[in-house]
Amino acid sequence: MSSSTFKVLSLIISAFAIVQITRAGDPDILTDFIAPIGLPIDGNFFTYTGFRVLVGQNPPPSEFKVLKASMIEFPALIGQSVSYAVLQFPPSSVNPPHTHPRSAELLLVAQGSLQVGFVDTTNKLFTQNLQAGDLFIFPKGLVHFQHNADTKVPALAISAFGSANAGTISLPNTLFNTTIDDTVLALAFKTNVSIIETLKQGFAP
Repeated sequence: MSSSTFKVLSLIISAFAIVQITRAGDPDILTDFIAPIGLPIDGNFFTYTGFRVLVGQNPPPSEFKVLKASMIEFPALIGQSVSYAVLQFPPSSVNPPHTHPRSAELLLVAQGSLQVGFVDTTNKLFTQNLQAGDLFIFPKGLVHFQHNADTKVPALAISAFGSANAGTISLPNTLFNTTIDDTVLALAFKTNVSIIETLKQGFAP
């Protein structure tokens, strides 16, 4: 094989690998659905009732709360590349900066209002003030947040994901509630260890 032919083949293989990486997501399944072995399947398997607690809920939660319907809570979603979450925001509450490594997030504000935003890979911040009925897309893997700035009215939002298990990485929790060395964090945030220790205390159980 000549050197030029080898280079062309290497380029084609590399390009194919890049395409596969950019298309990465939930794997396709070769059956209609995936069910546990030995479990009789009927309509109950395809039904999730975990959101019924939201109907007529009174009073609303006192802290920000997420109810999920991912493949963990709803096994019928395995292989279906879709999931939901319901986000409950008391007045003046926040869903801290976080990412979903396996999916974009399409958020619908169902009640109240939210200030939302995400940061792209050039460190540009995109924000919007959403009212009930508005949709907002958070691109896959990018850091984003939601904030109910209203001091009196709660907010409710529904998020759809293109993955049965989108995953959530909370930046504050990941940074200050793990065993990352205090000196590393102090250097990264251009501060001192005592401030890092103070921040970590807020995440102590």
